[in-house]
Amino acid sequence: SAGTTPSPPVPPPAGPTASEQLADDLRGLPLAEFYERSYGALLSRTPETVVAEGVTDLFPLQGVGLNNLSDGYQRETFAMYRVVLDALATYDRSALDADAQLTYDVYQWYLQDSLDRLEFIYHDFIAMYFGLGVQFDTQLFFTDIHPLATRQDAQDYVTRLNAVDDKFGQVSAHLIRQSGAGIIEPRLTLDIAIALLNDLADGPVDSNPYFTSFRDRLAGIPDLTSAERQTLIENARSATANSAIPAYRELRQTLQGLRSGAPSAIGVGQYPRGAEYYVYMLRHHTTSDLSAAEIHQLGLDELERIHADMRVIFDQLGYPQDESMQQLFARVASDGGTIAAADALATFEGLIAEAEQNMAQAFDIFPSYDVIVNETAGGAFYVTPSFDGSRPGVFYVGTSFDRPWFDMPTVTYHESVPGHHTQIAIAMERSGPSFRRLLRFTSFVEGWALYAERLAYELGWYDNDPYADLGRLQYEALRAARLVMDTGIHSLGWSFEQATQFMEDNVGSTLGASQGSALRYSVTPGQASGYMVGMLEILRERQRAIDALGSRFDLRDFHRALLTSGGVPMSLLDEVVDRYIDGALAAP
Repeated sequence: SAGTTPSPPVPPPAGPTASEQLADDLRGLPLAEFYERSYGALLSRTPETVVAEGVTDLFPLQGVGLNNLSDGYQRETFAMYRVVLDALATYDRSALDADAQLTYDVYQWYLQDSLDRLEFIYHDFIAMYFGLGVQFDTQLFFTDIHPLATRQDAQDYVTRLNAVDDKFGQVSAHLIRQSGAGIIEPRLTLDIAIALLNDLADGPVDSNPYFTSFRDRLAGIPDLTSAERQTLIENARSATANSAIPAYRELRQTLQGLRSGAPSAIGVGQYPRGAEYYVYMLRHHTTSDLSAAEIHQLGLDELERIHADMRVIFDQLGYPQDESMQQLFARVASDGGTIAAADALATFEGLIAEAEQNMAQAFDIFPSYDVIVNETAGGAFYVTPSFDGSRPGVFYVGTSFDRPWFDMPTVTYHESVPGHHTQIAIAMERSGPSFRRLLRFTSFVEGWALYAERLAYELGWYDNDPYADLGRLQYEALRAARLVMDTGIHSLGWSFEQATQFMEDNVGSTLGASQGSALRYSVTPGQASGYMVGMLEILRERQRAIDALGSRFDLRDFHRALLTSGGVPMSLLDEVVDRYIDGALAAP
């Protein structure tokens, strides 16, 4: 009748959530298909990873965007992990053969570990200054990883560039939520993060790497008209000015706003549930159940062994008994010779070429992906090749300055061949479920790279060069000292000064390098423990195989078994080695 208000339209029923939809999609699938469908759904939650790994053909993305770091989206992702873990449990593991059981176990470990992180959703420092911070990751994604081979790539780059401010806005919201939970990054590293944002927040558009990388790489797209090229360049300039630069300003403002509440002490033990978080992070990175106290003692024991090995060479060189570790390594740096900046790149490339020539001593399997050397301002690191072969593996290292020779071989073996590049590129080529090719567990990846340094020594690659051998031992001491420092900072409440002093005394690194180490480990709890724990486990498993097989042990076969496993949690490494031993014993 007249005068009555029309009733509001009934809202359409809400669709299923991503996790509800996934539960539906996975129901009743054969196991192999379940693996691909579930892992693809989880991986697609971080589109930057899909692009970086070069798996957009395997796991096509729904749209063109960046990682969504909002609270609701993150929590829904955890709900998806729960769905996949529950679904995995419906398959009968006992009906699988040994190889398939290992695959099941790896996936189960990864899913459970990912889920365990949910209760510490506000504990990670996501905007730290170090290379694991979102701002560094995002920049590297655009400047070095985002493909720019086609017109579509260029358009996608600009689309994503326009989303940087949204992504950084989510980071700011997370930081504010985190502070509400009583967790703010320590002031020491927070100040560095703020200072490092200034260049991109205040610099001109035309020298901003988000823009310059695009402009310079655009020349590599062959079929663009000059008008199209000009339009794309203008669009990228505008996106840098209106999205990327404001994103850096907003993040800086957020961090400055948190500064007054930031603690002066370092270490996660000072936060609510910080001790439990550290236990989780140690398990996550070492993929073992070692306690902080056990890891601390392990580091002290290993340092004692390494220092004794160093002293033998110091004595051979006639170095004084009463000098500090720092004084001794200053001698090594000086006496070992210097490589001029103009020759640094060629020297690293030569070391890789030589390592590749000598690989057949211990390997009968080699990656088909190439590895190249690129200049970086920071320390050395490795970026994986893309799955589709469009981008090689990249060993980033400083080549623009004169550098002492003594540590160059070791850093090369670690980051490239037979270290990270050999292990990761071979893993990417194995057959079987995608997650076995793409998952990377800190202790296996870093443990293998540290093992590669040791292996180079065992194969005689350091013979007749005591300086390079001391470079190797110094790196090994660094990894042992990290066990002590990491647990010292996060479990025993060490101060920054205490951690720095420990590094100087036990590794012999300069004050600057020692401070850098203390800062890095203070914001990446547990990560530094993966290296030495992983290497020692690989060595232990190798010895177990030697004891079991005697003359039947073959180093090449052992390496093939480990490398074709794709990398597993250390708690499952014995399954890999058991299968190698059984196979070798059964061989005629």
